[in-house]
Amino acid sequence: MKKRLIKKLSSETIPKIVVILGPTATGKSDLAVKLALRLSSGQAKKLYGINGAEIISADSRQVYRGVDLGSDKITKEETRGIRHYLIDVASPKKKFSAAQYKKLAEKAIKDIWKRGKIPIICGGTGLYIDTLIYDRNLPAAKPNLKLRRSLEKKIAEELFEELKKLDPKRAGNIDRFNKRRLVRALEIVIETGKPVGILRLFDYAQGKQAQDKNLPYKFLKIGIVVPSKELKRRIKKRTLQRLRGGVIQEMENFRKAGVSDKKLDEVSLYYRWVRPYLRGEINQKNTLELISTKIWQYAKRQMTWFKRDKNILWIKNSREAERAVKEFLKN
Repeated sequence: MKKRLIKKLSSETIPKIVVILGPTATGKSDLAVKLALRLSSGQAKKLYGINGAEIISADSRQVYRGVDLGSDKITKEETRGIRHYLIDVASPKKKFSAAQYKKLAEKAIKDIWKRGKIPIICGGTGLYIDTLIYDRNLPAAKPNLKLRRSLEKKIAEELFEELKKLDPKRAGNIDRFNKRRLVRALEIVIETGKPVGILRLFDYAQGKQAQDKNLPYKFLKIGIVVPSKELKRRIKKRTLQRLRGGVIQEMENFRKAGVSDKKLDEVSLYYRWVRPYLRGEINQKNTLELISTKIWQYAKRQMTWFKRDKNILWIKNSREAERAVKEFLKN
C-alpha cells in the first residue's frame, strides 16, 4: 500500500506544499501540528493518496541548538509525535543564512515526499519562506571586509538610518536592532548599487506569476489573523512564562559557554532585552513591559513583510485552514 501511495505522489509534475505563516504568538505551530495529524489519518490517505504530513520549521532563531525558551521553540510534547525539521541544526556561535536554510529545507522536502508525505512549512521568517517557495537566490554580493569593519563601528540606529536612505523597502521589514543584518543589507546595496534583490520576491508574488510552471512547488500559503489587542495579550502572557521559565538562566548558560553578547542579541529577542534588567537599570515589571513591547514591534515588522504577498490566504481559525487544505489537495 505504501509503495502505491508514494508512486502516486511522485507522479505529480509539481509537488504540493502547505505553508503556515504569520507573526509571532499567532498559533502557527499548534495549527501546523493539528493539520499534520489530520493529514496522517486513514481518511486523508483515501481522499488524497498521501501517507501523512511532516513539518519544516521556518524560524531564523529556532535553528540554533539550545535557544529554546529564547526562541519560543516547540517542545517535544507539543509536536504530538509529528516529525519536525530545521530545528536545532546550527550552533549559536556560528552564522546561519537564508541560503543555508534553503538548501536544508529542499533536502527535507525531498525526504518527506520520498516517503509519500506532504511537507508543511511553518514559521514567521518571511525571508526563509519566500527564498524557498519562490526559488530565489539571495544577492551575490561578495563580502567586503573593509566596508564591514567600517560599518560595524556604528551603532544600530546609525546603520538603520543609513539603510532607510539607500534601501527604504528593506529598512521597512528588517530588524532595526540586529547589527549583523543591517551591516549585510548595507553591504549588498553599497556593493551592488541596487536594493536587496530578495525584495523582488514581493513583485513576483503578486498573483500573476506566483503559480507558474517555472516554480518548483505548488503551494498553499495560509496566514493566521489575530486581532491586535489579542495578539498583544498573548505576547505579554508568553513573555511572562519565558521569564518565569528560565530564559535568563538559558542566556547566562550561553555566556558561560563563550557565546558573545553580540551573537546572543541575534539569536533571541528575549536575550537582547533582558540585559537592562541584569544591569540593574530596570525592575522586573518594566522588563516584562519592555520585552512585550519589543516583541509586539517585531510582530508588526513580520506583518509588513507578509502583507506584500498577495498569495497568502488569511484565516481566523483552524476550520478555515482545514477547508483550504482540503480543497488544495483535492485539486
